[in-house]
Amino acid sequence: MNGSAPSENSWTLSRRYREIRGCTSRLCEPLAIEDYSLQSMPDCSPPKWHLAHTTWFFETFILAGHEPNFRPHHPRFGFLFNSYYNAVGERWPRSARGLLSRPTVAEVNDYRRAVDERILTLLENLDAIAPLVELGLHHEQQHQELLLTDLKHAFGLNPLRPAYLPSEFAKDDAREARSLRWESFAEDVREVGHAGAGFAFDNEAPRHRVFLQAFQIASRPVTVGEYLAFIDDGGYDTPTLWLSDGWAARQQHGWTSPLYWEMTASGWSSFTLRGMRKLDRDEPVCHVSYYEADAFARWAGARLPTEAEWETSAVARTPTGHFLDSARLHPAADPGHGQFFGDVWEWTASPYSAYPGYRPAAGAIGEYNGKFMCNQMVLRGGSCVTPPGHLRSTYRNFFPPDTRWQFSGLRLAKDTPA
Repeated sequence: MNGSAPSENSWTLSRRYREIRGCTSRLCEPLAIEDYSLQSMPDCSPPKWHLAHTTWFFETFILAGHEPNFRPHHPRFGFLFNSYYNAVGERWPRSARGLLSRPTVAEVNDYRRAVDERILTLLENLDAIAPLVELGLHHEQQHQELLLTDLKHAFGLNPLRPAYLPSEFAKDDAREARSLRWESFAEDVREVGHAGAGFAFDNEAPRHRVFLQAFQIASRPVTVGEYLAFIDDGGYDTPTLWLSDGWAARQQHGWTSPLYWEMTASGWSSFTLRGMRKLDRDEPVCHVSYYEADAFARWAGARLPTEAEWETSAVARTPTGHFLDSARLHPAADPGHGQFFGDVWEWTASPYSAYPGYRPAAGAIGEYNGKFMCNQMVLRGGSCVTPPGHLRSTYRNFFPPDTRWQFSGLRLAKDTPA
């Protein structure tokens, strides 16, 4: 079993199922039919594929094992919409998902409705599937975020710079970021990782002890204005600030600023899901790679926090911030202190690896997280397109260090002077 969840009665879980699955469909309402098959790079998937794959997940891991006289909705959908589960069978190449003009959008939506009806029927009489349904719902929420980040990447490559939604930002646009302050933590043995009631992915456990040297961590993420100072000081042209692989990536890709930034006649602007927008110096900087985050931290005379330091700092805080339900679809400045959740995922200095005692679940479901524990870095905290209620202080996101299309930013840390 990949996740653990408290027992819920079937009515409550059925309601959550309808709400979360309905949210995915609503995210697609602004799309034109031509948008559903857009795939801008192999790491991104078309909206239609996200709709089908999340449905395949429920069909494959719940209906196939628990529905009497199970028959797949379509005999080839398992091949088309399997993502990376080798134990389940062969699959269509990830880089070619945008070539799937068929099934049509209407057929995929029919697929969603049919599987939803079958899952909800099972929930009426089979409480044993509740943990798997809970896992499927959190998987669906991950794909809600991916649907928007992937769509933004595709729209960002279009010379017309199409907007997903009208360019209306929340009234808090005038907020100013507070001055950065440092929060201190004493040397100690800490406990990190998930334990107890509530859902968590398997990579968040087991809970275990870690020894942390005394450290300090910034009260908020790095802002656009602070990152502009790094650019203006030649940060992208100073190899001594960069890791070797980072400098090679910077040269290979020609990075001179975060993804989606453009220099115009009136200054820097950024492409957002609500169209082009002048940079706000007080917003958290986003769409930077781990390499850029690490170089900035070195330039600033600091470093990135480890994930254990980040979790220690965040564990007592309520996950409040700008999430998907804010409808901003873009990071915003927080006038208060302690902006640890929402707005931007924060790169940490920690490679994505197993916690002591971790064991993936048996079978295909064990492929969900464990097999990716190589060549990736951990991010914490969520972003402005993360669904509310999906996060906790132990949540571990992970991406390769050169990834920039996610809403990824950074927070500084440093050692406490002896």
